[in-house]
Amino acid sequence: MSGSVVPARRRGLADEVADRIRDAVFDGVYAPGSQLREVELAEALGVSRGPVREALFKLEREGLVRSEWHRGTTVTALSDDDVAELNSLRAALEQLAVELVVERAGEDSLAVIDAAVGRMERAIDEHEMVRCDLEFHDAVYAAAGHRRLQDAWQAIRSQVHLFLLTRIGVATDGYLDGIPAEHRELVTALRARDRATALALFAEHRRHAFEILSGRTD
Repeated sequence: MSGSVVPARRRGLADEVADRIRDAVFDGVYAPGSQLREVELAEALGVSRGPVREALFKLEREGLVRSEWHRGTTVTALSDDDVAELNSLRAALEQLAVELVVERAGEDSLAVIDAAVGRMERAIDEHEMVRCDLEFHDAVYAAAGHRRLQDAWQAIRSQVHLFLLTRIGVATDGYLDGIPAEHRELVTALRARDRATALALFAEHRRHAFEILSGRTD
């Protein structure tokens, strides 16, 4: 019986490998559509192929990579349908989060959201800005105080990160300057407990990114 139990350290190693590959994707080392070969990853990370294979399975469950028999494993390239589905699901989750934050978030939680905007204002490049953007939304979901809602957000977080990376791949004009100001407005509305304004501003924030990815400029 004991011989069939997988050592705990192996799972920990696979998680670490997943973290390294995920970070490489989010840092732009592997662009959407890039092929991820087990042998090359194992050599680059200094591990055997087993942990790499486990890590890729984990990332596939997150939606960050896709595995197809004729292509192997590739970084997910979001289709138009993927973009539309992520946008609509994010809208549904975010509406509830905003309503709950306006209704019951305490000052400490609002301060965490505010601090996330401060980090955005100091971001030095687009990839750092995307990370700060995700941290802002992490703080909003945490402030909502709804565990299952936060779990639902975590389930799509990597895909939303990919969504935002795809967005900056399409256009970066005004991104570094404009995004912090947008989020500062969002915080102001949340602090004012202005439900209608907050919902409208969050919807506009999502719409802008969605239209860039949809090729619309109006």
